[in-house]
Amino acid sequence: MKHARYSPALALGAAGALLLATACSSEGGREQPADGPETPDLTIAMITHQVQGDTFWDIVRTGAEDSAAKSGVDLEYSSDPEAREQASLVQNAVDRGVDGIAVTLPSPDTMEGALAAAEEAGIPVVALNAGIDHWQEMGVQQYFGTDEYLAGVAFGERLNEEGVGDVVCVIHEQGNVGLESRCEGLAEEFDGDSETLYVDSANMPEVRSSIASRLEESTDTELVATLGAPIAVTALDAVDDAGSDAGVATFDTNAELVAALQDGQVLWAVDQQPYLQGYLAVESLWLFKTNGNTLGGGQPVLTGPAFIDETNIDEVAEYAERGTR
Repeated sequence: MKHARYSPALALGAAGALLLATACSSEGGREQPADGPETPDLTIAMITHQVQGDTFWDIVRTGAEDSAAKSGVDLEYSSDPEAREQASLVQNAVDRGVDGIAVTLPSPDTMEGALAAAEEAGIPVVALNAGIDHWQEMGVQQYFGTDEYLAGVAFGERLNEEGVGDVVCVIHEQGNVGLESRCEGLAEEFDGDSETLYVDSANMPEVRSSIASRLEESTDTELVATLGAPIAVTALDAVDDAGSDAGVATFDTNAELVAALQDGQVLWAVDQQPYLQGYLAVESLWLFKTNGNTLGGGQPVLTGPAFIDETNIDEVAEYAERGTR
């Protein structure tokens, strides 16, 4: 059974108005003005599954750092794409006694022990970006991101409108529940033929060769659907390598992808506003610790999806130059 049709423009205005390495870490924030309101000194840890070189997380981190700077929060950012290592980083933050934790949940089962330790220690946890179907059952307080399945459905609907017949959906992190949901939603809604291709985003030459090989083997492929901006840019090279006429459309953006949209090389991108995810995750923990506030009323706070294409790319490009889109 197909899900109800979803309006992909829903989140663009509403969510916007609310406003690197592996196992890397940094601190951000600033001193509060002397004449400002007295608030407690807070240390917040943000722990993601960032793969080295994935520019998506630069945008998330910028949002987090801007929120931290505004509120005088000491932000500790760390990341690891390996689920067990990411869970260890969360446990380390618990052991240090941080005031709050913002975490992504691409592999929820692996994170259970660390999140239980945070709950036992009385440390509030919010989730962002990945884990929309699992955060509530894991004792997480709030969630900021997009519904990945519905984003996939919206993508499939767009493919139908464009009359595309054969698509390959490229998953660049095998086992990531959010990425799997995108391709699942696409396949559910799409009237044509779709196939999933797994690649490793930590090895971009392999990504390029794998996509090119797939296009050489399946000459009927009309569109490569990628799930991240760096993969989309690499897919453009792979299309050329294969001598294919396939188009490229994607989820997520970065500055290079925005330029490709402006040039018409990439057909469209589904935006989940990563800056907003990082910003709201830190902001929500600050609000909770200083005023007992929570956002979303027990429901996820959606930051997408919304389409970026030739009709609105020039507006987005202005913000991409600032590193926030």
